[in-house]
Amino acid sequence: MGLTYEIAAGRVLAPFFGTSLLSWTTVIATVLGGFSLGSALGGVVAERPRAVALRNVRSALVATAVLMTVSPTLLGLMHSWGARGTDGMMLSVFLVFFPASVCVTLPSPLLAKLAIEARPGREGSSLGFVLAAGSVGAIIGAILAGFVTLPLIGSTATFAACGAVALLCLPFLRGGQWGSPSVTIAAVGFVAFAGLAGSPACQYESGLSCLHVVQRGPEIRLVSDGTLQAAERVAPVESDDGTVGLVLSYTEWLWARMDRDLGPEASVLFVGGGGYTLPTKLLASRPKAQAVAVEIDPLVTQVVRVHMPAAAEMIAQQGYDASEYEVADGQLGIVHADGRVYLNETGQRFDAAVMDAFSSGSVPAHLVTREAFARLREIVDGPVYVNLLDKPDGPLARGVHAILREHYPHVETVQGHVNARGQTNILLAASLQPFEPLDILPDGYGSTQISDARVFTDNRGWVGHR
Repeated sequence: MGLTYEIAAGRVLAPFFGTSLLSWTTVIATVLGGFSLGSALGGVVAERPRAVALRNVRSALVATAVLMTVSPTLLGLMHSWGARGTDGMMLSVFLVFFPASVCVTLPSPLLAKLAIEARPGREGSSLGFVLAAGSVGAIIGAILAGFVTLPLIGSTATFAACGAVALLCLPFLRGGQWGSPSVTIAAVGFVAFAGLAGSPACQYESGLSCLHVVQRGPEIRLVSDGTLQAAERVAPVESDDGTVGLVLSYTEWLWARMDRDLGPEASVLFVGGGGYTLPTKLLASRPKAQAVAVEIDPLVTQVVRVHMPAAAEMIAQQGYDASEYEVADGQLGIVHADGRVYLNETGQRFDAAVMDAFSSGSVPAHLVTREAFARLREIVDGPVYVNLLDKPDGPLARGVHAILREHYPHVETVQGHVNARGQTNILLAASLQPFEPLDILPDGYGSTQISDARVFTDNRGWVGHR
């Protein structure tokens, strides 16, 4: 139950603060700190008279159930009260997840003591069995969270399920005095209500993504873990190829660059499917082109099929499973896999590549390393386009720029408007051949200078937002 709670904590944190090495480190450290304090306090409780100890443990289980169930609501309140950035994330994690982590481990020392007392003279093996049972329970909890509850019922219901498991432990604690029955009944009612009627944290949720679809006028926007990932304009706009117009300015620059650089039969690798807007634009404007989009989460593709008409039509007409067929009748190959794994395993060659994969508001660390781009250079003959979200001349932009300079003699960099959090889309294009200048840049975009920096490697990589 404790590990299920820990993994669910990392998942529900993503829509508010994203997922990065820093956020997961904070969650793990906080929960383990709670486990440690809970075990210490539980040791003190275990030394009390049996009736008192059992009553305290029952109270701890009831508190665990309530605190675990209310965690998503408390996290939302912290965010609405202004918790932002790394400091806000750390404070929110501590206030929301630490108390339940303390309570959930408080019964453990008493259970170990009861197991030892039940087998006089065999204290060592009894304690070993208790510790082994705890480890097995942690393994089962982690598997249930990652493979069952989070993908199938979502994070809010997973927290309620953790609370329900805590309450189900109460009948097994026999003896001693029970606390107020009304408190236990109220806790049962609260957990049941939260599990059945509580608002889900996400409109669509999998073990990888928390998705919301928002329509603003003619625009349909796909938001993943609180970050705008893609957008499509439903109403047609005037364009030379008759396709649905691009909405996000960074995609306009990427398309302008691709349109100038690529030939009519180009084959392009897209690492990060998102809303499939760029593959749709490419194939609509170049009937003989080929595209392969690598999207780690099948749920993203499903949501696009339902809510984004132009991309959905392209997928329906030209899409095929590129994990089974390298060459098929369609123009748009779709692979549901991690982008780095695909790079390592594919034998296909491409004329260009677009690196536009995001986990929450940050690029996955293993996709922005020297080794990843070295492999990309082996299978891509032409230019590589990269979309980053960072501060102007920020650490992510500097590291990726340094990598591209190692592999390509020509690197072009532009950035857009800086948002309220001080971040912007930083776009890079790298090629073995000089770039022809673009006639017009999207509104707010202009060339930018990136400072020298050490490159990211698989051993020393990007850690996420700071």
